[in-house]
Amino acid sequence: MESMKIISSNLIFKNIEVSNNEDALKFLGQRLFDEQYVKESYIQAVVAREKKYATGLPTEIYGVAIPHTDIVHVNEPGIAIGILNKPVKFIMMGTDDTEIDVKVVFMLAVKEPQEQLQLLEKLMTIFQDKNILNNIVDLSEESVSDLLNSKLKN
Repeated sequence: MESMKIISSNLIFKNIEVSNNEDALKFLGQRLFDEQYVKESYIQAVVAREKKYATGLPTEIYGVAIPHTDIVHVNEPGIAIGILNKPVKFIMMGTDDTEIDVKVVFMLAVKEPQEQLQLLEKLMTIFQDKNILNNIVDLSEESVSDLLNSKLKN
């Protein structure tokens, strides 16, 4: 994973207008499918998995979500990032019903289980840095891609 650029600027979407978390998941899943990162089955699989295993995470400045699903639905590794115009409710990871307002969604498409674990660990470190989180919202898509790829390589 270190040598690969997993976040492409063409998979970073800013000011997305959605009314709920399922719309956000479908939007990003469709973009991954359009770019052939995932199979068509990925979209419904990620929606179903989010209902069963919530991925919302509170951070110091805004909520994030890291939806993902089984590797069988993935063609090639990538991450779609959606910065929402207005936060939507996601259930907090590890709970059944605690809602948090999520502003940024990192949708993961990973081919190897070990890669997924490493990626999740690196993302958790990123989410603890409020400067990086602010930059994700404020910088251009290309700059966000460069920033996150450099952080994910470390």
